[in-house]
Amino acid sequence: MQEFADFLGAQAPFDALDAQDLARLAAHAEVEHLTAGAVVVAGGERQRHLWVVRTGALEVVEDGRVVDLLGPGDTFGHVWLLAGLPPPVRVRAHEESLCLRIADPRDFLAHPERLRFTALRSGMTGRLVRDPGLGRPDQPLHRLARPIVWCAEHDRVRDVAERIGAAGLSCALVRTGAGVGIVTDADFRRRVATGEVGVDAPVAALATTPALTVEADATRASGLLRMVEHGVHHLVVVDGAGRATGVLRAVDLAGSEVRDPLLLRSAIDDAGDVEQLAAACRLLPAMLAELAADGVPAPQIGAIHAAVVDAALRRALRLQRHPVLDGVRHSWVLLGSLARREPLPLSDVDTALIWADEPDPGPAIRPEAREVLRALQRCGFTLCGNGANAHNPVFSRARSDWIAAARGWQHDPTQDNALLLSAMVADSRPLTDPELGGSLTQTIRSHTRTSQFLRALLDEALRWRPPAGFIRDFVVHHSGEHRGQLDLKPGGLTPVVALARWIAIAAGDASGTTVERLRRGAALGLLTGDEADTLSGGFESVYHLLLHHELRSGATFIAPKDLDSLTRRHLRETFRAIALVQARVDRHWLHRLPG
Repeated sequence: MQEFADFLGAQAPFDALDAQDLARLAAHAEVEHLTAGAVVVAGGERQRHLWVVRTGALEVVEDGRVVDLLGPGDTFGHVWLLAGLPPPVRVRAHEESLCLRIADPRDFLAHPERLRFTALRSGMTGRLVRDPGLGRPDQPLHRLARPIVWCAEHDRVRDVAERIGAAGLSCALVRTGAGVGIVTDADFRRRVATGEVGVDAPVAALATTPALTVEADATRASGLLRMVEHGVHHLVVVDGAGRATGVLRAVDLAGSEVRDPLLLRSAIDDAGDVEQLAAACRLLPAMLAELAADGVPAPQIGAIHAAVVDAALRRALRLQRHPVLDGVRHSWVLLGSLARREPLPLSDVDTALIWADEPDPGPAIRPEAREVLRALQRCGFTLCGNGANAHNPVFSRARSDWIAAARGWQHDPTQDNALLLSAMVADSRPLTDPELGGSLTQTIRSHTRTSQFLRALLDEALRWRPPAGFIRDFVVHHSGEHRGQLDLKPGGLTPVVALARWIAIAAGDASGTTVERLRRGAALGLLTGDEADTLSGGFESVYHLLLHHELRSGATFIAPKDLDSLTRRHLRETFRAIALVQARVDRHWLHRLPG
């Protein structure tokens, strides 16, 4: 038994377990002696074990072709075990071999969270093993909340200030007829010290109502994101019934991973000109790297990144005068990954512009939009190289033109770029004037989505295929500067993003992130629960890997040889799982459409 414990303890992901859990793992390991050709995993059967090769070699067979060769120390079957999906491959002994068969370790280990199944992050199952190092960002906010100083809306400003000081706090909550408001020390400095509001005025004149709230069981990282998105330094913590139970301050979320994003957001909001805005935005890469180093989950790093870009674009719009833009009602719209709030560190800024039909500024509005985008470039952001920019006539139109174009794409998906532009409209989020900017996605909800259009859009989504694995490798570039490298964005992220976007259009609801769209697809029957979990887990796995790789290397391409064997195996199994779900949706999509 000790021999197995020593062997497993020397292999990832088991090397993070303590001696007691290693002993438990070894006690649950069953020895399987295999002759050459013996089948270990038969395709199509659900798995209840994971396997570790002790000696010999095993072949992974897909469609009659050997796509991988497993050697001593290799772990396999964990993706299928945790996803709850039957594998589409067979695993058989290449030669006489010995394997250790282990039941789901989450059922008997004292610390299953120490297993670093990095390719299988949250979303695959309800109780999934997690990466280490996320304890602080995942800490619930109710443990950090401070007591509340309450006051009535007619209390004098001077009296409320005294109560806040006596309690050693930095804010008070105000009961008003419109709900709970908040007054902070910053309000006193900014408005009372300058004489704008008198000390004998009712505190309601100073309060912000309603106060911004956050659920008590939300995590620190979630609280950070909410603060950065709204540019505030206080949150009211509420229970399940919506009652205020405490107040959270930025300084209570101690740690550089919290302070830096808030300082960056403040620097953006305070920038007096484009040069100051550019100086603030140049801090973004370092901030993202520090968030990653401090263990903040990758999806929340992406959401914080998107919130900073939102703030930078809004500030750029305020810093320069734009006579034509200022003279017409218009909406700036974000597209692509920024719209979904899941950009990567190297993502472009894709934008569109929509203006009210009367008066129509025509071509005069586009040069001013170009100046706004030039300001963003000076801040270090990269504009879309494929033309999805607000000064491009294809992406800047009057509201009626946008609606007519979108309906035309749906009516005739064979016309040039109809599917591409429909996808871009689906991935759009208004940054200014949400009512006007929402006209783009309203066409998805209101117009008839014909089966011809949905089939064409599904074909376009399924065009993105995960790279199939060869023995010890992936399908990689064979020439040019990226020879021997793998581009995980089109191979790993886009297949899931595209399918989730198709679900959004088929469901008539284009809101949310990729994972939220997948969950909505499962609720509507467009996906099974297992399929949604598999795609969500695959997306989060590859997104995590890509985000950290881009932060480290400044490049999107990855050389598989630079990945450890466990990560390569996770990627291969994740790709096969995604491909399996793609095939299922391809076959059954029509029967799954909502009635």
